[in-house]
Amino acid sequence: MKKQNLIIAFFFGMVASISAQNKTDHKSNAGIKGGYNLAAVNYDGQGETGQRHGFHVGVYGEEFISPNFSIQPELMYSQQGYEIKDGNATFTQKLNYINLPVMLKAYPSKNFFLEAGPQIGLAISHKEEYDGLFSSSQEYDPNNFDWGMNFGGGFKTDSGVSLGVRYHLGLGDLYDSG
Repeated sequence: MKKQNLIIAFFFGMVASISAQNKTDHKSNAGIKGGYNLAAVNYDGQGETGQRHGFHVGVYGEEFISPNFSIQPELMYSQQGYEIKDGNATFTQKLNYINLPVMLKAYPSKNFFLEAGPQIGLAISHKEEYDGLFSSSQEYDPNNFDWGMNFGGGFKTDSGVSLGVRYHLGLGDLYDSG
């Protein structure tokens, strides 16, 4: 397996947030969120793996620091990983994380937001599968700690339901160099 220089995980979220308060104005709120993930890995600068489909679910709290800016910490369970296809064989690395993103959100208008912020993650489980001529489960030892930056945007209705997309640029190595 080649060394991993960069993890790239798409938090391509159709994020459905359920607000704890009625949203007629920008007020602090909390809720649950969940969505769809596409995750892939960039290795040795030689390209990107195939994407692994998964989901994320968790809780958030949004605190407004001014009329148009808020800070939103989140605690999320996230399915990540990647696939490599070679002919009729497929190698899948399944990684499950507890992620803690802290997003700075800007509202240029009442219902549209842009967001960016750091994220740390702790791998709570991993599983490797090889499906080819001979199927097996090989154990690799990925790093348990991940970190990176998130960028995204979306729309929040007056009732507090949000739909958004987010890109996670992983900055940690998935495997130790060496």
